[in-house]
Amino acid sequence: MEWVNETLVREFVFLGFSSLAGLQQLLFVVFLLVYLFTLGTNAIIISTIVLDRALHTPMYFFLAVLSCSETCYTFVIVPKMLVDLLAQKKTISFLGCAIQMFSFLFLICSHSFLLAAMSYDRYVAICNPLRYTVLMGHGVCVGLVAAACFCGFTVSLVTTSLVFRLPFHSSNQLHHFFCDISPVLKLASHRSRLSQLVIFMLGVFVLVIPLLLIMVSYVRIISAVLKIPSTVGRYKAFSTCASHLIVVTVHYGCASFIYLRPKSNYSSSQDTLISVSYTILTPLFNPMIYSLRNKEFKSALRRAIIQTSYPVN
Repeated sequence: MEWVNETLVREFVFLGFSSLAGLQQLLFVVFLLVYLFTLGTNAIIISTIVLDRALHTPMYFFLAVLSCSETCYTFVIVPKMLVDLLAQKKTISFLGCAIQMFSFLFLICSHSFLLAAMSYDRYVAICNPLRYTVLMGHGVCVGLVAAACFCGFTVSLVTTSLVFRLPFHSSNQLHHFFCDISPVLKLASHRSRLSQLVIFMLGVFVLVIPLLLIMVSYVRIISAVLKIPSTVGRYKAFSTCASHLIVVTVHYGCASFIYLRPKSNYSSSQDTLISVSYTILTPLFNPMIYSLRNKEFKSALRRAIIQTSYPVN
């Protein structure tokens, strides 16, 4: 154990994969391949949406922003984790830890509100199709994304300030592979009950409120879809929502397990496993869920490939 007696902690040591010392090189190769594939697929999604005018709709605008968000929050976590898998000493400075936590929370909180905005878009498209272009104009879409980012920025700023204003005098060994809230709080010399309560309430705000909005949207969507007389029409309406529902389930399921359970149930090994899923695996599957199941996107991708391969002179 490394202890810092009577002095402030200057750096943290990551122990997230210390129990897998013999597998760290293999994990490096696996995570690197997954990361490169994630970057590649998200880049394809964003560029296809930008290049193909047929995809210049609110649904694909939100999808492009979602892909950009996932690319950014994996960038905050994964490169440092890959370096640490090959390093003898896996350290991060006190300031670097605070910056990493702030950046990750900003992106992941914005992600939650963005998923709620996407559910509202599906609600308007299915329940009010005649006014869709008016209700979901470009200004409205940009405003919803800006609101999601503002909420994410505010929550991450308050949370990071509350965590890093606490004194850190004892152990600097962080049982995780990045600076997440629970493992960092566990190292604080004196944990304020008020700070922990505020952080928990912010977690409720970020997770529960968007999830309730999503549930309300889908209750109304399902009610509207069941009134469609055609089986084909009902299937088409449900299929446009299926991808979003899968992503919502994975995102809120993992995040709620990490941030909303009692701190007495904190388990570093469980948190590490769940964190790997939503920082590495979920961004890998989301592009495939959205794009490979979507005929319109696949057609646009083929057109983009043809235009790139055989440009018109």
